Amino acid sequence: MAVSQIVTTQLTLTLDDGNDILTGDIIYKTKSFNNVKPAATADQLYAIATAFAGLQERPLYNIERNDSSEINQA
Repeated sequence: MAVSQIVTTQLTLTLDDGNDILTGDIIYKTKSFNNVKPAATADQLYAIATAFAGLQERPLYNIERNDSSEINQA
């Protein structure tokens, strides 16, 4: 039987950088934070992300959590 264990977690903030003047499409910028504790809850990450967003010049568009796992045999 195989088991999965989260090894690393990354928090990514997507920020709205306005519209492209030629196409009108929205431009997004991302800020990533590595070495996030894998045991952090969604509520904790949301609180941190909104606090960081308040320090940015651009408005917050999206918050993502990216986990990397190792799969081993038990």
